Amino acid sequence: MARVYNFSAGPSMLPEEVLKTAAAEMLEYGETGQSVMEMSHRSKEYQAIFDQTEADLREIMNIPDNYEVLFLQGGASTQFAMVPLNLMTGSGKADYIITGQWANKAYKEAARYGKARAVASSADKTYSYIPKTKREDFDPEADYVHICMNNTIYGTKYHELPDTGDVPLVADISSCILSEPIDVSRFGVLYAGAQKNVAPAGVTIVIIRKDLIGKAMDITPTMLNYATHSENGSMFNTPPCYAIYIAGLTFKWIKKMGGLEEMKKYNENKAKILYDFLDSSRLFKGTVVPEDRSLMNVPFVTGSDELDAKFVSEAKKAGFVNIKGHRSVGGMRASIYNAMPTEGVQKLVEFMKKFEEENA
Repeated sequence: MARVYNFSAGPSMLPEEVLKTAAAEMLEYGETGQSVMEMSHRSKEYQAIFDQTEADLREIMNIPDNYEVLFLQGGASTQFAMVPLNLMTGSGKADYIITGQWANKAYKEAARYGKARAVASSADKTYSYIPKTKREDFDPEADYVHICMNNTIYGTKYHELPDTGDVPLVADISSCILSEPIDVSRFGVLYAGAQKNVAPAGVTIVIIRKDLIGKAMDITPTMLNYATHSENGSMFNTPPCYAIYIAGLTFKWIKKMGGLEEMKKYNENKAKILYDFLDSSRLFKGTVVPEDRSLMNVPFVTGSDELDAKFVSEAKKAGFVNIKGHRSVGGMRASIYNAMPTEGVQKLVEFMKKFEEENA
């Protein structure tokens, strides 16, 4: 069976080169006589894989030395609790910008541990835009400001970061990590579930400024304390070994592609192909204001529930899978992460043009 074009929001497609390498090394990694899946996380062979993976991520993202890189478990959703448990310990206050379902869940979780405040929200228009904020909108006494950089469900993205002054900025970058360069030094914490742009589900990447570690609330469970993992090199317990190994292969692939500057150009070109068609289409329409459009997640609709369902069904038969939109938006959503080839977007647009001719 031929491989399909997988437009899933996550878990999503991985680079074919990464999958082929993993397949070739499935039974034996190097000359170890064993699969990475079988290795002890305490072995020198696995430690070498781990160390190289971290080194490559630091190189790709240009992560400063005063930041710790952690490979954790629990997905981005666990970070919704870890962030306030570890950071909301000064004034006990934090500001949140609500730009979608995940940002809202993070806000509600933080409210369990301190005074979380919703500074701005785009819920009034189904999260179809990024609210504009000014420095004076934020509480200078807040322990941090939290944003979701790219909103997977709604297809919006911060193209300009909010000005939070001296208050640390925390960002969920699950669906845009490694899609373009990011100035790590502008953040206190960056976190991402890996299943969209990095690896299979199971590993969560946390990049945290070292001075923010070691201030957790007394009630913080051991496994939810950043210091636990920082002090033990992400090896306090058994890490998601195989997912970290795949992440390492993906980092090597990105380096081979030319790094994040080249990834940005690649992703901008793919997104332009799809957005240009949507802007000229008689049948399909994008759901996001143009200035806040994501490079990774592109929601669109026909305006008819029946036609939307027909499109999703026919697209699947044609080899374009997981293109149904989230229930809160409806319609369709094409997630075009790093691993989606330009050809996949071009062929999707060709299919959309054909469907438009037959149904408009």
